[in-house]
Amino acid sequence: MSFVYAGKYLRINLTTGEQKIETISEEDARKYYLGSGYAAKLYYEEMDPAIDPLDPRNAIYIFNGLLSGTFAPTACRSSWCGRGPLTGIWNEANVGGHWGAELRFAGLDGLVITGRAEKPVYLYVHDGAVQICDATHLWGLDTFDAHDKLLQETHPKARAVVIGPAGENLVSFAAVMQGGRDHSRAAGRGGMGALLGSKNVKGIVVRGIPASEGGKPAYAEPSGFRDVVKADNAYIKEHSLPLSNYGTAGGIMGAEAKGDLPIHNWQAGSWPEGAKKISGQAMHDTIWVKHTFCHACPIGCGKLMEIKDGPYAGVRGEGPEYETLAGFGGMLEIDDVQAIVRANDLCNRYGLDTISTSSSIAFVFEAFEKGLIAADEIEVRDRDGDGKLWGNVAAAHKLIEMIAYRRGAGEYLAKGTRQAAARLGRGAGEFAIHVKGLELPYHDPRAFVSMAVTYATAVRGACHLESLSYWRGYGVEFEGWQAGPHDRFAAEGSGRLAAELQNYIGTYNPLGLCKFVAKTGFTPKAMAELLQKALGWDVTDAELLQTGERIFNLKRLIDNRLGITREDDVLPLRLLTQPRPSGGAEGNLPKLDLMLEEYYQARGWQADGRPAPERLKELGL
Repeated sequence: MSFVYAGKYLRINLTTGEQKIETISEEDARKYYLGSGYAAKLYYEEMDPAIDPLDPRNAIYIFNGLLSGTFAPTACRSSWCGRGPLTGIWNEANVGGHWGAELRFAGLDGLVITGRAEKPVYLYVHDGAVQICDATHLWGLDTFDAHDKLLQETHPKARAVVIGPAGENLVSFAAVMQGGRDHSRAAGRGGMGALLGSKNVKGIVVRGIPASEGGKPAYAEPSGFRDVVKADNAYIKEHSLPLSNYGTAGGIMGAEAKGDLPIHNWQAGSWPEGAKKISGQAMHDTIWVKHTFCHACPIGCGKLMEIKDGPYAGVRGEGPEYETLAGFGGMLEIDDVQAIVRANDLCNRYGLDTISTSSSIAFVFEAFEKGLIAADEIEVRDRDGDGKLWGNVAAAHKLIEMIAYRRGAGEYLAKGTRQAAARLGRGAGEFAIHVKGLELPYHDPRAFVSMAVTYATAVRGACHLESLSYWRGYGVEFEGWQAGPHDRFAAEGSGRLAAELQNYIGTYNPLGLCKFVAKTGFTPKAMAELLQKALGWDVTDAELLQTGERIFNLKRLIDNRLGITREDDVLPLRLLTQPRPSGGAEGNLPKLDLMLEEYYQARGWQADGRPAPERLKELGL
């Protein structure tokens, strides 16, 4: 058995208090890796489609990747998996920072939590055991205050994940937050914070074994692994300078120029001056404090910001990333970057996914404009008496709070735009922009058409991270595999591209690595070499890609059992029928049916959206 990963995880039943250590066979580790791959394997074997996502019998599966806690580049990440409260289907939310590495140092690869505690609790993992501790006094605190108090009560060098009021109030897109004020990281999408909240768990604190006492992983080829990592880190640093300098926020102006940045709830085409005002470059020149790094990261995309004057003076914390700037900026037409920093701060404190939150607010702005929502429901009025809220900072900030506490319109917005639209009726579904209940992230499939099929088929609902195929349109190449010119508007080849990149990018969460490594052009061959030196496995790039395909199909089987078919592999009509009126993607629409046909052929799926038995047999499923 390799000592890179611990080879065991802990099951905890909060209803009974029972705890049990389970082992992970090397055969399963090689077949599914860990992270969301192994979590999917367990969930598929144990799932009951008949029970609600927030039923105490449903488990949350928290697993490190295979390399989490090693010094492989960015090997820090943990996957939070199960049936999503927002969508009702498979969900995984992945988070970096330092908590996952600390869990490995504590001798565990994961936790599986079922049941529900009688009163609020937190879990403290240390010294080879788990304490279930009273958290009644922490319930109601925001994530920053709860994080600090947990370290005061346990160990100053421990690592903690927490939920905020949104998770406690079972907001369907509540996040799990890691790192506290100065380095906030979120397992954000799909509502895993609500899943923890439904179990009365405020947080999980981990204190590992110090390195001097044997807490570090051991490698099959220590010197060989060290040499490979050294070379990989140098390559990654060289090819990620924009991320290192400005974070993902540095891409706002480039996205706007390509027609990739959503504006006015996906209706407008151009916003160059607004994009410039809210860019990572603008923040760097005014409120940037320092770069922040996750465990074993050579990139440092995190950016600590502090506002020292004006209406938001005193706000300090992790700066907003691209998705947050796009959501609270372009989607709402707010060009005050400090107001967006405050919106990000509020979401982090309450424990909210910034994508679903900002998308829900854009939905409200349009519903108000169309007369479907009254002013008293949102506790704020339009600024100029014109019946519109676009650009209204006060409205955006107020709605964040209302969603977190499920007050007024926040009560139904807390369930996501799909359910909010169903409640409002009168055509509201036309501007609730989601796939399978998950609000779209902010890369426009009219600008990069391969993203249309990615969103339509992604296993957790609309998700750019399952293929990241739009990177090819920005010029990212993988030498010897996905390289050469790429036409971002061409339907032909885009279905196959999405499938192939889903297979490769789909290995990152199971391996515990950050997907920004792939943005540098890091190839499957390079990844296979990393695994060879770390684990001593004779793994090839072809085997790596097949493992990614196996894991993706397993998650699709889960969704099939939860009712997903080809009829659900769709996009919002706005993105299929309404072209952008100006900008870098003016006039273009994705030909989804053509791309889906090619995608299904590449996947070996049947016409009803189920993997064909012969393909499953090839994959060992």
